[in-house]
Amino acid sequence: MSRAVRRQLLSMADTLEKANRALKDALTRNVVNEEGVVQLLADCQDTAIYMGNKIETLYGEGTDSVARLEDFCEILYEITQVMGIPEQRREKLKALAGNLKQVRRTISSEVPDRLEAVFLPYKASMWDSLESVWQAADEDEDCDAYVIPIPYYDKNSDGSFREMHYEGEEYPEYVPVTHYEDYDFAERHPDMIFIHNPYDECNYVTSVDPFFYTKNLKQFTDKLVYIPYFILGEINPEDENAIKGMSHFCTTPGVVNADAVIVQSEDMRKIYINELMKHTDGSAAQRKYWENKIYGLGSPKVDKILSTRREDLEVPGEWLKIIQKDDGSWKKIILYNTSIGSLLAQDEKMLAKMKSVFGIFKESQDEVALLWRPHPLVKATIESMRPRLWMDYSEIVEHYKEEGWGIYDDTADVDRAMVLSDAYYGDWSSLVYLCQKAGKPVMIQNVEIMD
Repeated sequence: MSRAVRRQLLSMADTLEKANRALKDALTRNVVNEEGVVQLLADCQDTAIYMGNKIETLYGEGTDSVARLEDFCEILYEITQVMGIPEQRREKLKALAGNLKQVRRTISSEVPDRLEAVFLPYKASMWDSLESVWQAADEDEDCDAYVIPIPYYDKNSDGSFREMHYEGEEYPEYVPVTHYEDYDFAERHPDMIFIHNPYDECNYVTSVDPFFYTKNLKQFTDKLVYIPYFILGEINPEDENAIKGMSHFCTTPGVVNADAVIVQSEDMRKIYINELMKHTDGSAAQRKYWENKIYGLGSPKVDKILSTRREDLEVPGEWLKIIQKDDGSWKKIILYNTSIGSLLAQDEKMLAKMKSVFGIFKESQDEVALLWRPHPLVKATIESMRPRLWMDYSEIVEHYKEEGWGIYDDTADVDRAMVLSDAYYGDWSSLVYLCQKAGKPVMIQNVEIMD
């Protein structure tokens, strides 16, 4: 139960107490306005029924709070039966006041003063952008934390929805998952909701279910918190040319609609604030608003990488066959990462580059193990935007997998690939920054160089 729901119930109890005082005042007059009193009694009953139904929905039947609310409704009915008998009216009003004290006391006792935090990841491979925050909430004795993976759709080129995906079965075993259909956002009204997808309807490739757009989620929580699923290379806040390439991240619906935004560094916070100021009135009050909303506290993705040890990983047997030498020692493992942007920008040239890379690493397979991890949204993006390119790309994937000399990793666990690897090679991506944080060598591939 969230603190917001507790506050709502106690506030309603206060409302009933105020109504009781108004009722007492109305019934002690020489001339009683029976029509007005009846309406007030009906309003009190509606409020009590709403409170009782809400408590039963969240806690089940048999609570003392609901029993006291039922007594309250019974006394209201009895008052209607003695409207013309002043002495009995006074007795019923006294009973009603005593009952309301019991209602408040039982609600305070049965509805605990606890935070409720909900985490709404959509792709399991991006869970690391929320995990350390969830762990802190889960370990807090005064907080109930729920992980609720949400469905998302691939989009056609015209913006219509295509295939729906739900990845609730792909999260680590230690993460308890609640199905999105089993959590009533309106009834529970969590104190905080954490998201990592900021796009709402503005993504051309995928979309979370519209119910989970930030403009809708705001009504179900007191604090909507957005944490980016990605990490960017650090940029000097004065470098306007570099900022142009990432400024669109600063003005997404999630940033605008959230109550709090957590970004990877203090410099990135300054960039977000400056970019948002360009899209608002630029006033001092507006700057203060963004400064109070955006925090440069770091990324949970870094927390995850730095806290994961190679010896704690479960390495698939088919991977070990590629990684281990005949004497049992391990080869050097190179994480090869290919991005969507490079494929879209370079088309066939990028495919030729990939073939060249695979040829070189195949020749070195006795000493080096290649771990190829393409971007998790590559299929949805290329299949939608460049169908012909997707056919050629798929042939390369199948050929690579069939030959079996390298690892192909399209699982949700990006951190396993990161921690296992000794070095990074490939396109610019958030993985570059994470590898640098982990102290691993990084080399960015150049599509113009084929040898």
